[in-house]
Amino acid sequence: MLQPAVLSLVGITKLFPGVKALDGVDFDLYPGEIHALLGENGAGKSTLIKVLTGLYRRDGGEMRLAGQPIHPRTPQEAQALGISTVYQEVNLVPTLTVAENLTLGRQKRVAGLIRWRAAKADAEALLAPLGLTLDVNKLLGSYSIAIQQMVAIARALAGDVKILILDEPTASLDSHEVEVLFQVLRRLKAQGIAIVFVTHFLDQVYAVSDRITVLRNGKRVGSELAAALPRRDLVRLMLGQHAAALPSARHADTDAEPSTPPLLRVEGIGKRHHLEHVDLTLRAGQVVGLAGLLGSGRSETVQLLFGDEKADRGRIVLNDVPIDVRTPRQAIRLGFAFCPEDRKRHGIVADLSVRENIILALQARQGWRKPIARTEQLRLADEMIQALSIRTPDAEKPVGLLSGGNQQKVILARWLIMNPKILLLDEPTRGIDVGAHAEIMILIRKLCDAGMALVLVSSELDEITAVADHVVVLRDRRRVAELSGRAITETAIIEAIAP
Repeated sequence: MLQPAVLSLVGITKLFPGVKALDGVDFDLYPGEIHALLGENGAGKSTLIKVLTGLYRRDGGEMRLAGQPIHPRTPQEAQALGISTVYQEVNLVPTLTVAENLTLGRQKRVAGLIRWRAAKADAEALLAPLGLTLDVNKLLGSYSIAIQQMVAIARALAGDVKILILDEPTASLDSHEVEVLFQVLRRLKAQGIAIVFVTHFLDQVYAVSDRITVLRNGKRVGSELAAALPRRDLVRLMLGQHAAALPSARHADTDAEPSTPPLLRVEGIGKRHHLEHVDLTLRAGQVVGLAGLLGSGRSETVQLLFGDEKADRGRIVLNDVPIDVRTPRQAIRLGFAFCPEDRKRHGIVADLSVRENIILALQARQGWRKPIARTEQLRLADEMIQALSIRTPDAEKPVGLLSGGNQQKVILARWLIMNPKILLLDEPTRGIDVGAHAEIMILIRKLCDAGMALVLVSSELDEITAVADHVVVLRDRRRVAELSGRAITETAIIEAIAP
């Protein structure tokens, strides 16, 4: 880049209790470039954006805009500096007109009355740089999500905007809508606006980005020109390697044709804007791994299986009987169990004790009018504490006070006392220490050896290769490959993700 950077971040650090969310991150942005910011969940992307836009105060490092130090304390201060953000969920009012959304809070008035003709003209002027011609008197909600996204961008560009941050703008768009958005981005780029583009779709990254920066575990691990960074190298940067000592690969002898009938068949299930189509077969005593980048459809697959989301295509067959899983309650009755990726938001109840968290699902299935006896609760909790080596002084300790690894074991215990047929694990080792990581991997092996069927979602390739009998590789919300036996290697998975 020949011209000076419009934005320079040097050594940005952000601390939360027990977590270093950003660890000395450097980031440069130049006028008229589209810069992709990539990384898996927990990499630090959202935290970096929140520091830049004033939602978080940084704990170290410096930020310079056009060479001058900046210290935004609120999004309003960041916007006044020329930094605007558009998030995945359109933050506008669908029951207002396009003109009202674009001019809200800054309409021209005479004697206290809004000049609607002027508001209409102002709205059309904001849309013009994006090449959009809309009826601004129509309700915003009457337009497609793609058009609503464009309107959000137009509003964000009001004023002297130097930097536009787009956080997952294409997550709810189809391929045609994505191309319309990209045409707008190229137009803005030609006007000299610097764009930070956060996405998980590699095809989109290479279609529109000039440069790519990758974060992992709060650190910058690479920053390259898009044209100089092969896709496989990008995938390796994003996924990295885990340092935990894992069990040796269990799939060396799984090349032979299996003799046991399928427990579960998933045939082309999908949901619009979530998942195109996925097929997989699962047998008792097997682990099927779901591999791919964040946004590829890994989590969406297990959410559809558990009824967290409702599939609108394909079918699920359990023991040769088609089933219609509409809710988690139905899934639980059919023998499914689900450990979600975000254990703090969707797994544990932090203020309840270890005992109360362990018996939660069993009590819900039995019904709250038939409480489980306290002695039985203690027996089940103590049994699981011993079986899973949950490190707690007793069953009455609040689960929120345990380490991340022990919280994850409590969630596993909750489901194991239900004797599920199929256990769905979404990133079961995320955010836990090395020792707990290895313990959970060994536990997965033991559950499989005992005859349970597991579906494992993981962004750690060595986890997948260590415990999976079969691996379904997803890219851009669809299955692109399936690997079995000795064919399951990190190299093969990377090649399927980034051909």
